[in-house]
Formats: sequence, structure tokens, C-alpha cells
Amino acid sequence: MNHKFEDIEVKKNAIELLENTLRRKRKRIMIGTGAMSDPYIPIETSLEYTRKALSLIEKYGFGVTLQTKSNRVLRDLDILKRINDKTKAVVQMTLTTADEDLCKILEPDVSTTKERFETLKILRDNGIPTVVWLCPILPYINDTEDNIGQILEMCVEAEVKGVICFGMGLTLREGNREYFYEQLDKSFPNLKQRYIREFKNQYVVNSPRNSVLMKQFHRACEANGIMHNNDIIFEYLHKFEDKNNARQLSLWD
Repeated sequence: MNHKFEDIEVKKNAIELLENTLRRKRKRIMIGTGAMSDPYIPIETSLEYTRKALSLIEKYGFGVTLQTKSNRVLRDLDILKRINDKTKAVVQMTLTTADEDLCKILEPDVSTTKERFETLKILRDNGIPTVVWLCPILPYINDTEDNIGQILEMCVEAEVKGVICFGMGLTLREGNREYFYEQLDKSFPNLKQRYIREFKNQYVVNSPRNSVLMKQFHRACEANGIMHNNDIIFEYLHKFEDKNNARQLSLWD
């Protein structure tokens, strides 16, 4: 990017474009948002583009799955419930560390882990299915069995449908590697040199404890009936379900 991360641009006719697309689409599907930009950044409080988009998704009978790190998603719980009554509304949240102080360092300006955990439980209580992303796991920072265990305990209590994990590590592209190292120097002095020495210019930076932690992860999910195969979870997220038709079939089958 050639501008500050905090600077954003808003597509003024986004809601109009969305409605035009949904109106013309014959086959109903799941609609996803949040992969590139969180749908509940602070300006959404006044902008309400996400809420307006969800209202259109409900109006035209589509399903939705959204990714966020914000408890602001609860503002739209009423619409999510109405969508979920007809088809499927899934909320995906990232959990990185069970340590609140560390969370504020690794993920500033978003809801803390505790706030996200409380959000997941409220969604559970309202029948909204959830999926957790377990990432990033930073070598020598949050790659401990205790941290992974505490996060998975939260997932069990919140009754999440699945946990997505591509390995206990992170990816570093050219450009963001330099930024990441700069932040390491600020928050974790002397750790940058260890990263450079051990990982050099690798794109995938896995924890030396990756194998142990992945076994812990799969074992805990399996024991608690939580989906932990990424392909199966993505299939679940992409599959549109018509609950009204399902109820009619169950009556007349």
C-alpha cells in the first residue's frame, strides 16, 4: 500500500450494486465478506453498510458468512437471526492468544480475545453457528501448549462448529515481513534476530513446535466434536441451506 493502513476508501454505491446483483441472481448461494477487510471497522458504526448489506441478503433469501474480530457484529444480531431462520448465517472469528495483555500487543484496535469469546457465547445462545480461525501463531510468542489449550477450551464452551488452522505459524510476504520485523523490535526486543537466523526469507514460518501443537489441536477438536478438517469446514461455509424446504420435506417424506 502507498498510504496509511488506517486510511480507507468507501464505495458509495456498494449497496446499490449489491441489490442489483442479488435481484438478478437466480440461484441462491452463501455470500461471504470479511476476508480482505473487517466488515465491522469503527466507521461501520455510522456508515452501516454491513447492516444494509445484511438486510438485502435477508430480503432476497441468501445465506451469509462473515469474518470479523469485532463484537460490533452483535449490533446486527437481529438480522443474522432472521437469515439463520431461513437458511444459514455463520460468523467467523479469529482467536490468537488467551493472554489479554498479549492480545492488545498483537491485535491492537480490535476486540480483545475475552470480548470475542463473550461474543461467540452470545451468538451460541442465539442459535448462530460460528467458526474460529486459529491464527497467527507466532514462534516464541504464542506457540505454547497452554495458549492453544486455553483457546480450544473457549471453542468448546462456545460450541463452535469448526476451527480453521493451516498450521502453527504465520506467512510473511515481501513488504509485510519488514513491517512485522519492525513491530517485533518494538514489542519483543532481540527476537527479530532469532527469526532472521532461523527462518531467513521463508514465506511460511512455522513454529518449531508445529507438530506437537497440531496434534494437540486435532486431538482436542476430535474429542469435542468440532470440525477441524479445513476442506470440510469450507464446504460447510459455502453450502447454501434452505431450511424452509427442509422442513416441508420432513413433513411429507
